[in-house]
Amino acid sequence: MAEVVSPITRQVTKGSQENVTCFVDINLRDVEDCLIYDRHGVSIPFKTLYQDRKSVIIFVRNFLCYSCKEYVDDLGKIPREVLEDAEIRLVVIGQSAYHHIKSFCLLTEYPYEIYVDPERRIYQKLGMKREETFTDSAQPSPHVKSGVFMGQIKTIWRAMTSPAFDFQGDLHQQGGAIIAGPGSKVHFSHLDMNRLDHMPINWLLQLAGAQKTIEFSDKPKIIHI
Repeated sequence: MAEVVSPITRQVTKGSQENVTCFVDINLRDVEDCLIYDRHGVSIPFKTLYQDRKSVIIFVRNFLCYSCKEYVDDLGKIPREVLEDAEIRLVVIGQSAYHHIKSFCLLTEYPYEIYVDPERRIYQKLGMKREETFTDSAQPSPHVKSGVFMGQIKTIWRAMTSPAFDFQGDLHQQGGAIIAGPGSKVHFSHLDMNRLDHMPINWLLQLAGAQKTIEFSDKPKIIHI
């Protein structure tokens, strides 16, 4: 059972939400019939994810990327009650072959929905970048704990020790996040500029309507705001 503790400073307030960039020009009709695949290789249309309810959909770079792994580690710490109370569906999408999903979920302890877009059709049609751009003003991801050097070592080691020696996706492909539904309405979108440019999870949850903030640690706690 998650604990209620005093508020922390990293949360979305009314003022800070207004400063978040929202790309409202994304058109989901361009990708609604693209197929995504579950851990068994069963395909469903992308639109299935957001037709009936509001969904937070996270696109990751590749399953071996250390920053994506650590980001999904924290996604897996979201208490189910936070999603259920806000009627939010949480989905992660990767771009590897489907048979990598099971091992990635075991590694990250991520318990929610996850699919893959191995042809990267949705990534491409939504305009997600394929190269990294770094700026001096960029804020580091609060969910990535490893430094770049050690993170890259972890990525290479996992690639070398995986049953099939591959990087489980295009190494140059960047990810992003959208909040969509019900229907084809896009409430928010963010396209990652680089491997560290993740949207803070609490920001996404609150933009999607969650009323609780999570303190991400080994034992996540709910903070009422």
